[in-house]
Amino acid sequence: MIYYEKIVISINKYKKIGCVKLNIKKLIENSNLNIKKENILYNEPMKNYTTFKVGGPAECLIKVYNIEELKEILSFVKENSINLTIIGNGSNLLILDGGIKGITLLMKMDKIDIEQRGEKFIINVQSGVKMGKLAQILQSKEVSGFEELSGIPGTIGGAVIMNAGAHGKEMKHIVTSVKCMDYDGLENDFKNEDLNFEYRNSLLRNGNYIITDVSIELKKGNKDEIKGKMKEYSDYRKTHQPIEYPSAGSTFKRGKDFITAKLIDEAGLKGYTIGGAQVSTKHAGFVINKGEATANDILELTNYIKNTIKEKFDKEIELEIEIIGEL
Repeated sequence: MIYYEKIVISINKYKKIGCVKLNIKKLIENSNLNIKKENILYNEPMKNYTTFKVGGPAECLIKVYNIEELKEILSFVKENSINLTIIGNGSNLLILDGGIKGITLLMKMDKIDIEQRGEKFIINVQSGVKMGKLAQILQSKEVSGFEELSGIPGTIGGAVIMNAGAHGKEMKHIVTSVKCMDYDGLENDFKNEDLNFEYRNSLLRNGNYIITDVSIELKKGNKDEIKGKMKEYSDYRKTHQPIEYPSAGSTFKRGKDFITAKLIDEAGLKGYTIGGAQVSTKHAGFVINKGEATANDILELTNYIKNTIKEKFDKEIELEIEIIGEL
């Protein structure tokens, strides 16, 4: 794995099993993997799987729809010492131009179970469910408490890992428990208090576990009120964020004693462009793909922003997005 100094590559979405030059296609074709052929893709462009719309090819991309398939792949990569990368919706992810070696696993598990207990609702969701889809289903069932999070463009698994939040609410406020699998295929259960939720962080960001299921607790609400709140938050997002361009959402974390986007704006960096990557003129906290950006354009721009803020304000800023792959 190659990366620039000072860029932290969190391993919450991948696990390095080994580093051996292998013909993965031949290994898979000669194996007993019970995965449909149409769900195994080779040399697959990863720009089609991230909201940044950049990134080199995955040597092998496998779409996983259930626990049994996940266990099979974990056993397969361990037996053959293959690098394994795990991704969800790719909404908080920058995949480098050199692509991803080994097997990239795309989590497609998306079952949802809703149980009402009086005024409370217990919702069990598989990790591949998209936040927007869940929000729409909860609205239709008159379940309240998820509205603030409805515009987060990722899966619930990724949202839990980074304790995603919006409008004053974070995942830590609604998650009751999480089921995970380690890289030996063993299942583990964590309760909310075990997860060490912090700002854009949790225990699960250490990369030692793969989230399979999430349980959240919400309450009964009024469908029209829920719909109204969701529209309010959606309108706010359209007005204040550059959703008309590909991006990975907020690019940098908020500082402990400063607002990062404000410093970027004060540094005069709004609109600053390298190649096809630009600091949004609508919101300085977003780096966007203006059309033909490469991952390297984005990487160079984020480094330039970090260096400029350090020089002008003596502040260290950290990326909120994950970076994986090879240059």
